[in-house]
Amino acid sequence: MAAIPRRPLQMQQRNEENFVEKSSKNISSRAGTRTALSNISNIQRRPNIGTKVKKDAVLDKAPVNKAFTRVKSQTNLQKPRTKPTKIEPVHVLEEEPLGIEDIDENDLKNPTLCAEYVKDIYRHMRKAERRLQTGDYMSKQSEINVKMRSILIDWLIQVQSRFNLLQETLYLTVYIIDRFLDKHDVIRSELQLVGVTAMLLASKYEEMFAPEIGDFVYITDNAYSKIKIRSMEQKILRAIEYDFSNPVCLNFLRRNSKAGAVDAQKHTLAKYLMELTLIDYNLARKLPSEIAAAALYLSISLIDESEWTPTLQHYSGYSEEQILPTVTEMAALVLTVDTSRYQAVKTKYSATKFLKISRLPELKGPLIKHYAGN
Repeated sequence: MAAIPRRPLQMQQRNEENFVEKSSKNISSRAGTRTALSNISNIQRRPNIGTKVKKDAVLDKAPVNKAFTRVKSQTNLQKPRTKPTKIEPVHVLEEEPLGIEDIDENDLKNPTLCAEYVKDIYRHMRKAERRLQTGDYMSKQSEINVKMRSILIDWLIQVQSRFNLLQETLYLTVYIIDRFLDKHDVIRSELQLVGVTAMLLASKYEEMFAPEIGDFVYITDNAYSKIKIRSMEQKILRAIEYDFSNPVCLNFLRRNSKAGAVDAQKHTLAKYLMELTLIDYNLARKLPSEIAAAALYLSISLIDESEWTPTLQHYSGYSEEQILPTVTEMAALVLTVDTSRYQAVKTKYSATKFLKISRLPELKGPLIKHYAGN
């Protein structure tokens, strides 16, 4: 895999400048008025109020009903002036089972949280993740293997950090790669091409200012041309049927963290554990909701040995017994990080903005060894 060039990129700034320039051109092109169209009318205009009207000016061609006018003036019919009644919106939330805290009841006045629809949204996401789940596709591949996939994902995590892309973009990139490999036999020389093209597509879907295609040509050290990336882009789009509705782990983790009222440290540790699973082939094929639940369970257990409450079980959709096998695999993966050749996630989460979470002593303590079965 080609090393990432060290030349600094000012990709997002360039995109912002182009966006502002295009916007200003569009505004200037719309500044003029089309007087020719404004003069076309088949309606006779009434004279403006305050202007002197000639006696022979025709204001209305319709006949005047004088009798009706006389009766109206005599009875002085007027509609009573009443203030319109203000109708308050009615919010109906589903009732939670007894003993389960309703985590959405305080969000009704915040329209951005969609408290009225959030439960339906997550029900839809759980159906979507099962519909788009991939199988054991490595048995279909003739030239690539699990190790090659891990090398590619580890490199893409470095690219995501270099380009300052969203976490959702990284997860969607991996999901696109797995779905494409599930349907196509890819030769070894095109595996990196599949990776950068998947990240280009995910960036277009998730980012406000997506990287340009030339940035991906540069990041691969000109191993692939723009024409090849565009050709692979069309191939991937047809393979995944233009469907980018994969729910990502972060969506479920945010919901679970809200249900558990966890702090920033526990939430960040869960994010670190989830991102480690992207490199592991077996864990990456599990449902995103299951990975999110297992990551939070392991996170709260390692930091302060918190329990998996009924509220967490209800909103995550998983009981403690259901996620323990995944927790065991995740704990075993964490213990191999120091000796692994894939260090992108650990390096990324050792930064200050991620609370240096990958350096926590609990990640090497006796409790995580217990969960790993050691």
